Amino acid sequence: MKDGSSKWFVLLGAPLLLLLALPLLALVGAVSSETLRAGLEEPAFGEALGLSLRTSLVSIVLIVAFGAPLAWSLSRLPETKARFVEVFVELPMVLPPAVVGLGLLYAFSRRGLWGQTWGESLAFSSTAVVLAQIVIGAPLFVQSATAAFRRVDPELLLVARTLGQTAVGSMARVALPIAWPGLVSGIALAWARALGEFGATLLFAGNLPGVSQTMPLAIYNALESDLDVALALGLLLATVGGGVLLLVRLVFRGHR
Repeated sequence: MKDGSSKWFVLLGAPLLLLLALPLLALVGAVSSETLRAGLEEPAFGEALGLSLRTSLVSIVLIVAFGAPLAWSLSRLPETKARFVEVFVELPMVLPPAVVGLGLLYAFSRRGLWGQTWGESLAFSSTAVVLAQIVIGAPLFVQSATAAFRRVDPELLLVARTLGQTAVGSMARVALPIAWPGLVSGIALAWARALGEFGATLLFAGNLPGVSQTMPLAIYNALESDLDVALALGLLLATVGGGVLLLVRLVFRGHR
């Protein structure tokens, strides 16, 4: 839009853009080099960061392993059926994380389906952290992967099969090269979301140092004792998330 009216749209959109950017700008302005150093030297920092990285990496591997086949299935389903299934896939994105955590607690506690079947509880453990991260992060990957797979022309797969490719070979040589920008973008977004997960983890996995205290929970703890440490840890986590988003935009700017 090159006419003068575009200026009005810029002016109307600017307040929302400012509001979205303001929290990060406020963190940057509040954290000095001394504050950042204090946060990095906090004993809980290394432990929480290590746990967050380990659990989020396990989560993203499982999300891709099971989410990619689901996304492919959704991309091939008739639109009416796909929309129905997508409601369940995307529901964790619109539910409050506390509701997701409560549901996980009653699904995998001793009183839930898991406990009644296996006689044990997965709650308040590192496994619970992984499960919470999967439920919160998976919708972002499945949504992105489904859109990417829908760009794959079924005729191309059929041609590959007629040329002697197996089903796996046609997927690897035809579908994945076309869909890979969307797949990698979904992986990055899901991983960043899993890394920053808080509400469902707190209710389902607890806040146990070395067991379930991830970076967001360490920030929550630091708020009660040392605001500077909380600010430093918050800026670090925001930088990681922002860095992932920026990297995705830069790498795939030519694939839109």
